[in-house]
Amino acid sequence: MPTTPALDALVAELAELLGARGVSVDPATRERASVDGCALSPVVSAKLPLGLADAVAYPANAEQVALVVQAAARHGVPVTPRGKGTGNYGQGIPMADGLVLDLSRARAIVEVGDGFVTAEAGAVMAQIENAAWAAGQQLLMYPSTAQSTLGGFLSGGSGGTGSIAHGVIAGGPFVIALDVVHADGSGLHHVTGDEAQEYLHNYGTAGVIARATVALEPLQQWRAFYASFDADAFPAALGLLMPFADLEPTPRLVSTDLPTLADALPSNPGIPAGRVSLRGILDEASVADATALVEAAGGRVELVAEGAKEVMRLSMISYNHPIEWLQKAYPGEYFHVEVGGMALIERIDEVHQVYPGAMLHAEAQKGRPIGMLAGRYESEEAVLAGMAALGELGVHTHNPHQWFVDVRVEETRARKALTDPSGILNPGKLPESDAASNPLMYGKAPA
Repeated sequence: MPTTPALDALVAELAELLGARGVSVDPATRERASVDGCALSPVVSAKLPLGLADAVAYPANAEQVALVVQAAARHGVPVTPRGKGTGNYGQGIPMADGLVLDLSRARAIVEVGDGFVTAEAGAVMAQIENAAWAAGQQLLMYPSTAQSTLGGFLSGGSGGTGSIAHGVIAGGPFVIALDVVHADGSGLHHVTGDEAQEYLHNYGTAGVIARATVALEPLQQWRAFYASFDADAFPAALGLLMPFADLEPTPRLVSTDLPTLADALPSNPGIPAGRVSLRGILDEASVADATALVEAAGGRVELVAEGAKEVMRLSMISYNHPIEWLQKAYPGEYFHVEVGGMALIERIDEVHQVYPGAMLHAEAQKGRPIGMLAGRYESEEAVLAGMAALGELGVHTHNPHQWFVDVRVEETRARKALTDPSGILNPGKLPESDAASNPLMYGKAPA
């Protein structure tokens, strides 16, 4: 490990602040803290390693997060915040080396109140949801990677289970308040409303989320609903996505997969081999209507299960997770692109012709279908060319195989100039130009 007087001084100061176990320069620890789940992306994986932490700090609460960032700023050492490392595209990799700020020990749930929960940034989403259920409430949304942290979800996520009703994190009702840390020595800042929105989904480049208050709603009686269709009836299952999303009460999740994708998922009596799978997290009051929709479309209901464990189990095979299971079943073969729009339903045969071996994992979101289009990986250039072809079909695409902030870029840059004057917060993640003009993000597909 290359050492400098600044780094040595920072490590010594952090040992005083956090105790001997609160900071590490152990090589194996540094290596583990310098990667995330980017094995999902063959594009990003081919570019590894992208950085190696010089040290790792483990603050136990928001106040200690502030002290660590303040110390790093004084010594001029870069800081890369990290939750559980469940991100898939390198946003948590310390590209300028320096200090990884591991928030996984700052995991206390501070308060569950009427309509809200306050927790430290390292609190695990599944534990927060369990605490909410115990109080007769539920989170408005949580990620399919339910073992991720609250701070990681807010800093790097977009939506998940619950988004059909509540949309995505940014701009929606989910975030009530944040305690964030700037890199200017000013400590914790409590922000609400529009100001809190400026720290979401920008990977800690303008401020580190140290504690958050997010919205709860009354608990509903959820059921994990599994149906299946004949192997050649994927269009029928796709055709139910939006009718399912329109059920009342609104479902928390609706997903569908072709047999090859479904067969790669963990063994489950609700997902029979060789058949198209349709799954949903439905309010018990809508199960009868959902059953009628499935049977009218030629499918059959396989399983209806209740309980928090069953609901979480279903949630964790949505969004990116079917692609992860596909890659486990067929190592080294598949990549994916994020897609959306009604063309996924209306032109699915043409969509499947864009990439070799293409398979759509589809989700219902608020007002439209979205999904992950998996295909056999050839090259990054082929990924971008396929995105252009999808755009011609009317499919909205986003290339996930990049680590840059890709929403509100100019606003984040302006805030960062005020909150991080030395540029030490997660260097390498904020592009110099507007995201819409960066082909690594969007290729030639339409906005």
